[in-house]
Amino acid sequence: MLDVTPLETAVDRLADRLRAAPRSRLRRGAAEQGLELARALAVRAQRIEFPGREPLVMPEAGLFTVADQVAVAGHDLAAALRGAGGGTGDRGTEGVGTDGGGGAEAVAAELAEAVALVGAAARRCGC
Repeated sequence: MLDVTPLETAVDRLADRLRAAPRSRLRRGAAEQGLELARALAVRAQRIEFPGREPLVMPEAGLFTVADQVAVAGHDLAAALRGAGGGTGDRGTEGVGTDGGGGAEAVAAELAEAVALVGAAARRCGC
């Protein structure tokens, strides 16, 4: 089974920092960066869980909910990757990877890209 701990740790850390951020920092762009990240992670999870279906867009729910949106989207992606990486369930790895071909290497690459996205978002929002 794929170890998704690095992704879970990264999203939890960023979510905690967003929760602790003052309103002024959230308004200066941290919330926007967080929502952008949450949407990107949610789209990645949906592509794995529902290949061939157009992903739904995570709604904007306000400054003080963005941390939870990041956490939920990140953990959803981690669960989807864990399922795809373990080869269990009926989803397989069809929606994983840029070419949709899947496979263990594509799942690992998707995990690494997601962790990098979280790190880049954290740097951009100053968290």
